[in-house]
Amino acid sequence: MASWAALSPSIVEYFEGEDSYRCGYCKNESGSRSNGMWAHSMTVQDYQDLIDRGWRRSGKYVYKPVMNQTCCPQYTIRCRPLQFQPSKSHKKVLKKMLKFLAKGEISKGNCEGKGADLSKPPCRKAKEIRKERKRLKLMQQNPAGELEGFQAQGEPPSLFPRKANKSNQPKSLEDLIFESLPENASHKLEVRLVPVSFEDPEFKSSFSQSFSLYVKYQMAIHQDPPDECGKTEFTRFLCSSPLEAENPPHGPDCGYGSFHQQYWLDGRIIAVGVIDILPYCVSSVYLYYDPDYSFLSLGVYSALREIGFTRQLHQKTSQLSYYYMGFYIHSCPKMKYKGQYRPSDLLCPETYVWVPIEQCLSSLENSKYCRFNQDPEAVDEGRSKEPDRLQVFHKKAIMPYGVYKKQQRDPSEEAAVLQYAGLVGQACSERMLLLRN
Repeated sequence: MASWAALSPSIVEYFEGEDSYRCGYCKNESGSRSNGMWAHSMTVQDYQDLIDRGWRRSGKYVYKPVMNQTCCPQYTIRCRPLQFQPSKSHKKVLKKMLKFLAKGEISKGNCEGKGADLSKPPCRKAKEIRKERKRLKLMQQNPAGELEGFQAQGEPPSLFPRKANKSNQPKSLEDLIFESLPENASHKLEVRLVPVSFEDPEFKSSFSQSFSLYVKYQMAIHQDPPDECGKTEFTRFLCSSPLEAENPPHGPDCGYGSFHQQYWLDGRIIAVGVIDILPYCVSSVYLYYDPDYSFLSLGVYSALREIGFTRQLHQKTSQLSYYYMGFYIHSCPKMKYKGQYRPSDLLCPETYVWVPIEQCLSSLENSKYCRFNQDPEAVDEGRSKEPDRLQVFHKKAIMPYGVYKKQQRDPSEEAAVLQYAGLVGQACSERMLLLRN
């Protein structure tokens, strides 16, 4: 990655030991455990390598759950967009959005499960109703009742010729997202990709609207009190990023770095997907949306748009071919939905290899914490093998740890440095600068 420009190296400040805090999933008061560091700056390649070792960022804070100790183990999950096929429920969400944009129709949901009204005819699927109409029409045309072909095959071949082979192909994700709308469509939806930077005029001009939407979402969906979703919190959480924007010649046209994907409906922002574009993936950070538009299933819709966006970026940048959805938490029902975007893989917390989710689920049913790699001999290939080569930034000077430790008299410092080296791996420890005061 560093070949096209003299990039500034990543500078990180590691926090020794482990943090224990209240779990946001099972609400255990001190059950959540993680290691963490503050990233003053970070290259996209270093962050890519870190998330491939189970790290994740929240603003500029980068953390890694202590998987075998934390109450709700958080497994890094990635979807493979190039092989992705939308499920029935995904297609329903995309069609619901198209109906809303085209005709302003708001889906009333299925008629099952809302209490049966025995005075009304039973609810039937549209397909069944169409078949019934065809059957009655045929009966009228053919009173002798020669319907053997219809009964055997569903439709007589002579009267209902099969369409050309092309239309029998399942619609692609792109077909479903970008289906053409009538000229007199009721609504207009536009998705804009905006770099997270106060120097970017589009980001700056939409900041106030974006922030107001965040407050509305946090208060309605997460019941946050107003003082916990102020401008400072919003900026720190979703607008501050350690990632340095990079624009290499063979990278995507938008470059690498942190972005807001804004969903503009009729000139107003109704949702914002916060994403990082990295060398091998689009990484989803957060989504917030207008609760008034919950009927559009914007969480699912935005995930499908981000999968489609990854496929689009892949066309120019072939190695960019994954969609990272953050953490999969099998023990938390609210977080299991991520496993529905198939095919997808989970990261083995011991050897850092990717394993198809189908092979992991039975193990997770038996135990919250699992090593997914089935080879008992396999080890972490990226582990820290030569900690003396780790790069230290001390008193404005850069030096290998082997040189630095000879100048130090505090024996406790070595334990912290070795813990850091083990967590980030050899490659990152040699590239990133570990700030020591």
